[in-house]
Amino acid sequence: MRVLGLMSGTSADGVDGVLVRLRGSARRPRWRILASAHVPYPEALRAEIIAVGQGSPRSTAALLGLAEAITEVQAACARQVDPARTARLVGCHGQTLWHRPPEATRRGASWQVLQGPLLAELLTTPVVCDFRGADLARGGQGAPLVPLCDGALLPAIDGWRALLNLGGIANLTLLPPRQGPDRRAAIRGWDCGPANTLLDLAVQRFSDGRLGFDADGAWAARGRVDEAAVARWLQEPYLQQRPPKSTGRELFGAADLERRLHDLGAADPADALATLTAFTAAVVAADLERGPRPLELLVAGGGCRNATLMGDLRRRCRGMRVRPLAELGIADLDREALAFALLAWWHWRGVAAADPAVTGCRRGGRLGVLIRP
Repeated sequence: MRVLGLMSGTSADGVDGVLVRLRGSARRPRWRILASAHVPYPEALRAEIIAVGQGSPRSTAALLGLAEAITEVQAACARQVDPARTARLVGCHGQTLWHRPPEATRRGASWQVLQGPLLAELLTTPVVCDFRGADLARGGQGAPLVPLCDGALLPAIDGWRALLNLGGIANLTLLPPRQGPDRRAAIRGWDCGPANTLLDLAVQRFSDGRLGFDADGAWAARGRVDEAAVARWLQEPYLQQRPPKSTGRELFGAADLERRLHDLGAADPADALATLTAFTAAVVAADLERGPRPLELLVAGGGCRNATLMGDLRRRCRGMRVRPLAELGIADLDREALAFALLAWWHWRGVAAADPAVTGCRRGGRLGVLIRP
């Protein structure tokens, strides 16, 4: 079956799409990526998404217009990936504007903006969306949802294998080994902390809006890391919290950047960026030290193209082989779109896609809502 997967992450830089052929066993499918594309959001739309995601008030009419605009870019990406419209199903994550993990006295909630019926009509194809809602209703974090997909799509190795996505937020998957006492262990996954959210906001601030990100980490490479600040920041409550856990721009956004820059004092922009970049790597390394130690760390997402961040990861994750996931045939920006294609396929086949070991939900079950044109 040909399935189209669409993903737009916390960085809000645009929509990643893949067309994939899936067949065979649901839990260990044979798969092949047939096409992929990235369609950036227009700059004004990206700025609006980030502003609303930071809590900037908008009228209901403006929010409705935002949802329509986001849906139209999702459709444009789908058409670019699959111009002949060969896909029989579309899995679309939508654009996260706000994520509220569950607390002791309040259930969790998450808002992935998308007009599912409009997308189904624009593409004349059934769409599966709202993947997080069912997991949240069952008491889960609603994120991350990709770890079970990683386990289905990638082969096991002789030891634990970790997958890291460096999008707006850094999140990890831990896959158990194919043999030995841990071979029947549960797949694990969680949101570590910030990746590109703080870095991109800092670059925009330091460049007076001329730059959107630190290309190749070149600006950070000119600076010096304040290791004392990194050590202080690692003691913060979320970073000390044990999984399951999830987070987003609500915690690691503009206000958080201001707090960290104030903590750094009159730091040179290059030094501040170097320290923020090192902080992202240090958060991941600290999380990997708390669980079963993986033999290798596969890295995907936009941050994979930041050479300074990748260098920091290699230095701090000593004893692990750190390499791009692309070496296994899944390009940097394809992993999550591929996962949402698989999640849609699982929904179509009635396969449970939630896991208490990852999100903390009370029970597993099917994820997503199917909308037919």
